[in-house]
Amino acid sequence: MLWGVVTFAAIAYLAAMLMLYAKQRRIVFNPNPVLAALADYPAPNGLNPIKSRTPDGLEIVSWYLPPLRDDGQTIAYFHGNAGHHGDRVSRIIPYAAEGYGILLVGYRGYGGNPGQPTESGLYIDARTGLDFLQNQGVKPEQIILFGESLGSAVATQMAVERPARALILEAPFASILRSAQQRYRYLAFDFLVRDKFDTLSKIGDINKPLLVIHGDLDRTTPAYFGHMVLAAAKEPKQGFFPKEAGHNDLMQHGMPETVLDFLDRLNAVPK
Repeated sequence: MLWGVVTFAAIAYLAAMLMLYAKQRRIVFNPNPVLAALADYPAPNGLNPIKSRTPDGLEIVSWYLPPLRDDGQTIAYFHGNAGHHGDRVSRIIPYAAEGYGILLVGYRGYGGNPGQPTESGLYIDARTGLDFLQNQGVKPEQIILFGESLGSAVATQMAVERPARALILEAPFASILRSAQQRYRYLAFDFLVRDKFDTLSKIGDINKPLLVIHGDLDRTTPAYFGHMVLAAAKEPKQGFFPKEAGHNDLMQHGMPETVLDFLDRLNAVPK
């Protein structure tokens, strides 16, 4: 009898692990595949779709606003899990109003773009976006990498690979494994994770000014992940953890002002 119970429990446990493995990309990625249309958003003047072909043959649409500032600084914005790049237009308006260029990086599988999202695929799309900026004459020292939630892992990877002026992480998580262990404590193991997005292991290798923003009431990506990432990073670094903010309302709790102050102070440092 006991042996039968143990066997049933083992089979059920393995079945749960296999189901989690099979469905993990549906959990990690939540794209809106509908075509992102500029007309649906209160976009700043000059923001337009651009098409770039990735090395693996996909034509990815992103949205680009050229810089108006004399210093040519441009924010490469890597959006989060749900929706698509069009949903982030309201998030970039405060920075566009200050003359910063903006590239809302499109991902495969999101916003009408072809392909299916994966960790390696999003990195390819991010590199393709940064290559576009380079072709527009934007120099690495003029690029500010800005990653939101899932996009924080993409921005971190780009900061590892490429020079840039600064790195800004909004509601970052430490890694997919750590996030999975928070929700599926006895089912998540590293060898089962296909898309690792391991920001925590990479952040210490980055030599760029860093700003981490995370709401204390975030229930999607708990703020302790943001504290972990900030603690593991090199100086210069700054953290902003508004006590009343959650995951999706940081715009209403001082994030734009904090970002602009961070960049103003960075620009005030003699080069």
